[in-house]
Amino acid sequence: MTAFRFLDRLAAGRPLVLDGATGTNLQMRGLPIGTPSDLWVLDNPEQVLALHSDFIAAGSDVILTNTFGSSRLHLAHAGLEARFEETNRRAVALARQAAAATDALVGGSLGPLGEMLEPSGTLTADVAEAEYAAQARLLAEAGVDVLVVETQFDLNEALAAVRGVRSVTDLPVVCSFSYDRGTRTMMGVRPVQVAQALNEAGVSAVGVNCGRSLEDNLKVLTDLRAATSLPIWFKPNAGLPSTDADGRMRYDTTPEMMGGHAPAWIAAGASLMGGCCGTSPDHLRAIARAVKQG
Repeated sequence: MTAFRFLDRLAAGRPLVLDGATGTNLQMRGLPIGTPSDLWVLDNPEQVLALHSDFIAAGSDVILTNTFGSSRLHLAHAGLEARFEETNRRAVALARQAAAATDALVGGSLGPLGEMLEPSGTLTADVAEAEYAAQARLLAEAGVDVLVVETQFDLNEALAAVRGVRSVTDLPVVCSFSYDRGTRTMMGVRPVQVAQALNEAGVSAVGVNCGRSLEDNLKVLTDLRAATSLPIWFKPNAGLPSTDADGRMRYDTTPEMMGGHAPAWIAAGASLMGGCCGTSPDHLRAIARAVKQG
């Protein structure tokens, strides 16, 4: 039944509001710079729960689990492979706790594995597929409504991720790319290539998240809309960051500015929208107000 909740909400035709940033917001709440935000699922769950709750209170229809870097391979790089199952299951439990007694849905976040696939690196597609499958199985068993493969930059890894997720669950899948080179990913992939690769891959939505400026991300959204009929997931950064004296990333796009862009995102074809790095609950509230009053 949980699978139909996300698909039914999409089919209703009303734009859905996503959540904002995880890492940058937890840093503002005390997460030490350089510490993976996923570790707070076990080490400081109260702050993770509070952030989820703040996003829902601000208007989020979908919140993401704090599991972006919680693949078995990614955790192993930090010597934390033993925490793999506990971290993923606890992250879902915290998100579900925040969403309880609300209409908010929970998406299971699966970020890049942290190693390059062949031929650019040494990781094989089969290993990548198995890694994504292992994390997706845990997230699905723990009770997410949708799996979100996000911040992708390599088509080979993204397709391996989708195959891996599809091999262990029938839950809907979103696959979202980060266009760090303006309108191309760091591997040079263009939106039309993403659309061509994912149109028949069995995903429920294609996405844009992170990336560079709001203007660049809007251009990517426009290009993606022209190349696919799938719903589009859109979570741009709150503009380009700068670093303050404490080494923290600061984003100059105000909540009012972010909310002011939301009507253009809808007009360009986004079905689900929120924000990535730098997007606070205040930013999200402004986005939600624009989306739900539009």
